[in-house]
Amino acid sequence: MQKKELFERVIEYFQREMPIAETELDYANAYELLVAVILSAQCTDKRVNLITPELLKRFPTPEKLAEVDPAEVLDYIRSCSYPNNKAKHLVGMARMLVSDFGGEIPDDITELQKLPGVGRKTANVIASVVFNKPAMAVDTHVFRVAARIGLSDKAKTPLETERQLVEYFPEELLPLAHHWLILHGRYTCLARSPKCGVCGLTDLCKYYKVNHLRES
Repeated sequence: MQKKELFERVIEYFQREMPIAETELDYANAYELLVAVILSAQCTDKRVNLITPELLKRFPTPEKLAEVDPAEVLDYIRSCSYPNNKAKHLVGMARMLVSDFGGEIPDDITELQKLPGVGRKTANVIASVVFNKPAMAVDTHVFRVAARIGLSDKAKTPLETERQLVEYFPEELLPLAHHWLILHGRYTCLARSPKCGVCGLTDLCKYYKVNHLRES
């Protein structure tokens, strides 16, 4: 099957089975989402959603967050992974937002990556979710699912995967496709025990053909 046809059939499947797909992080504005995404690195969205209400109640704006020492932020985020580093990143991010961006979240991926704690994946999430930019954030779920289905061909890095997905998904679908792949990886195409028995993409999936059809 040609790559173009594969993408078309994957799109058809998700448009039918998952017409609404969005982030599972709770947020009310760009600042709140940025805080949540920084916290979500190697941490579940469920855990982040337990942390952010009190954190954001105490620091509702970048200006409030920029005023404090990371040690104060640490008290609110101890239950997430790497809390010390994330506390420093959050305060550093807020201070740069205030000093360099007038307290506003930039919509440009390059500008976003200047912020402490914001790598390319986080920048793509913000650009895609908040600003509906044609960006594809590649986390571990997207990286795994794209490789297994065959959407990414021999990609060894998230950036290589991102470039292939951006090339073949229609630009207007990229923000939605990002969530399709994440949610499919989170609930169906699990890392250790993928639920191939309930997956509707097995007729297309390279992983399934190699690991299951060979056994039958």
